[in-house]
Amino acid sequence: MGPHPAVAAIRLAVRRVLHDVLTEHTRSAGDLRHTPHPELAEAGAGRQRAALPERPDTPLVLVACSGGADSMALASALAFEARKLDVRAGGITVDHGLQDGSGARAAEVVDRLTAMHLDPVEAVAVRVGREGGPEAAARDARYAALDAAAERHGAAAVLLGHTRDDQAETVLLGLARGSGIRSLSGMAAASGPAGRYRRPFLQLDRQTARKACLVQSLPVWDDPHNTDPAYTRSRLRHEGLPALEKALGKGVVEALARTAQLSRDDADALDTWAAEADRTVRDDAGRLECAKLFALPPAVRRRVLRRAVMEAGSPAGSLFARHIEEVDRLITGWRGQQAINLPGRVEARRQGGRLVIRQS
Repeated sequence: MGPHPAVAAIRLAVRRVLHDVLTEHTRSAGDLRHTPHPELAEAGAGRQRAALPERPDTPLVLVACSGGADSMALASALAFEARKLDVRAGGITVDHGLQDGSGARAAEVVDRLTAMHLDPVEAVAVRVGREGGPEAAARDARYAALDAAAERHGAAAVLLGHTRDDQAETVLLGLARGSGIRSLSGMAAASGPAGRYRRPFLQLDRQTARKACLVQSLPVWDDPHNTDPAYTRSRLRHEGLPALEKALGKGVVEALARTAQLSRDDADALDTWAAEADRTVRDDAGRLECAKLFALPPAVRRRVLRRAVMEAGSPAGSLFARHIEEVDRLITGWRGQQAINLPGRVEARRQGGRLVIRQS
């Protein structure tokens, strides 16, 4: 008799991601073997091979685990599939220090991951700032800790437990911000440096992950922040989405997740177009020419402007559609306006038919 359907579903999702990681690792190892070491370009082949850095035969994949149902289900599937595929598997839990007893909770998660025979396993304590609000600050601190852990352990990938429900919430939050099609794209299946972060569960609902934990008798921790109405995502989860399903019927979550993928495909195409256009709208000194920018389709022009503003030092998380619209008006509605102040102490101004964007 096979595993419960929920368990089979989470294992299949993780297996697919691990196959991708293995394929990429094998390709990378092959490239390394066939690329001469720069310091030994004139040496013999034997000396070149001896000088190449050692690489483990199998990649290390970490799971980011809070102890909640989604990440515990993910950890269990990783532990099961990694043994079958000869992949090294470890786990990281981040202690945000936002609740009493958070350190003890992190220690419990470490024990549970260790019991699954994951190695290495560690808890990382972080200090959460205030910039961007509590949710954004906690997310920034968490990803910084995961990035550091991945570098420290030489991990090929870090698995995250975001589900289809999380994707639907992310799309609605992007819609509320009015930040354009990229915000409607939700979370990518692979993101971060070199695609470090993988999200195997984006096609699975939250109930499947919880059911997988239940049938495997996995203890889970329910984060009180997930039900706290002080947090926007919590209100959306417990009030907004249920109201939409009541008004529009079942299938809203699936439709929103599908919208995310379609939007991502469109946004990727527009980003590629914008990257190519960026090279055609600059003068010999690399400055943006307003006349050439004006000739671009609005969606492409705004992407070129956003890229330029971010390159000048504006953080992506603080840069919204209204900021880019203000800069765009320097191109499309020029009336002698003053400089535009942007996040990150970046300033955009029009000078002599050129758009100058720099930190002040």
